[in-house]
Amino acid sequence: MKTHSVLIVDDEKPTRDGLRAALEDKFEVYVAEDAASALQLLEQESFDVLLTDLRMAGEDGLALIKRAKSLPKPPICILMTAYGSEDLAVKALKEGADDYLSKGKLQLDEVEFRIQRALRKQSLETENEQLHRRLEKTYKAKGGLIVGESPALKSVLEIVEQVAAARTTVLITGESGTGKEVIAKTLHQLSPRARAPMVTVHCAGLPAALLESELFGHEKGAFTGAHERRIGRVELAQGGTLFLDEIGEIDPATQVKLLRFLGERTFERLGSSKTLQSDVRVVAATNKDLLVMVKAGLFREDLYYRLAVVTLELPPLRDRVGDIPLLADTFLKEFATENGRVVTGFETAAMEFMLHYRWPGNVRELRAAVEHAVVLCRGSVVTPKDLPALVRVPAAEQTRSETRDKFLSGKLTVREAERQLYLHALQEAKGNRTTAARKLGVSRRTLHRKLHDYQLEGV
Repeated sequence: MKTHSVLIVDDEKPTRDGLRAALEDKFEVYVAEDAASALQLLEQESFDVLLTDLRMAGEDGLALIKRAKSLPKPPICILMTAYGSEDLAVKALKEGADDYLSKGKLQLDEVEFRIQRALRKQSLETENEQLHRRLEKTYKAKGGLIVGESPALKSVLEIVEQVAAARTTVLITGESGTGKEVIAKTLHQLSPRARAPMVTVHCAGLPAALLESELFGHEKGAFTGAHERRIGRVELAQGGTLFLDEIGEIDPATQVKLLRFLGERTFERLGSSKTLQSDVRVVAATNKDLLVMVKAGLFREDLYYRLAVVTLELPPLRDRVGDIPLLADTFLKEFATENGRVVTGFETAAMEFMLHYRWPGNVRELRAAVEHAVVLCRGSVVTPKDLPALVRVPAAEQTRSETRDKFLSGKLTVREAERQLYLHALQEAKGNRTTAARKLGVSRRTLHRKLHDYQLEGV
């Protein structure tokens, strides 16, 4: 299918006809014998490429290119001349030409190659410009950048804007890598507490014996190894925000003390009977289902409701696929600058892999994948081979793997797992039941019976 148009301008008929014959299999080709007739065509309709001779009767090729570039939708302009020189090439590029060809060494396959190269470059520039326009619409916090336009993310950010000024505790939930700490920082930065510190406690990284001390501090001699007084994170966050990451990991004894602090804003350092106060806003985050933990007796119900006054559930990246190009472009610029690389974008095939990958590690995994690609990229754009091998796994295989993992972890029953496998086989086969049966290794009769059992006949 011919998708691009080329206007050839040359006052020599044999040259015009030869170029038209060489290019018309790939492009919609039009010809003109001089600049005046070419300009008339350019004003009537848009062309993707203008291929013009330099010396012609009347206006020359450079003048034509200058006028073509002033049009509302200018074409890619390639200048041809039999009087080639380095000075002329430089002048042509200054006048607006996108490329330059010497007719003395002109090879027809070289002409096609130059046109295709110019079109690819233009396509990448257009994609980058669109991404930049979309990036201008992203949400900016005072100290960072939250990238995304998806409805799922926007609904979260609307709540962030509403509750940022309040003292209310906030519980941020979501899978690992979805950006819970970024949202916590945004809550702090948009709040009246922004000038005070935001102090983070990574609860999962501390043994139960040390977590209480980390939160509330201790006096000298409070326990073996306590050689001096230690100020806890609750005190350090005075007037600001205390962010408790992976709150589901805290032990029962610390849960009790945290509950008291949330209710009264008072605490004691370990080894002291003196009651202290701290005015902090508490934001907690977890990738666990705390209500399930409450039912299992692993998390205090009263503490859960103290923490979850406002709950923000962050969507996984697979539910905001439209944000992947924006995020990838942001990370690309970051790592290209950091590594001193000239990498300007992604090949279409590379972006297709990224759009179809499930991203179990979410935004954190995408960020790592883009860094990997930038470091390994040998050209100016990321190709599929630059991406991590996992990202290049076919989508159907990813889904099967994900279904298997859920089954093995007890999140899917045998029946649910089998239904998923039959559904994915049909989708991969684009509804062709013979192909789907072959992929599953079952007969068509078995396939029809299973589709009936699982109410998948309409798929």
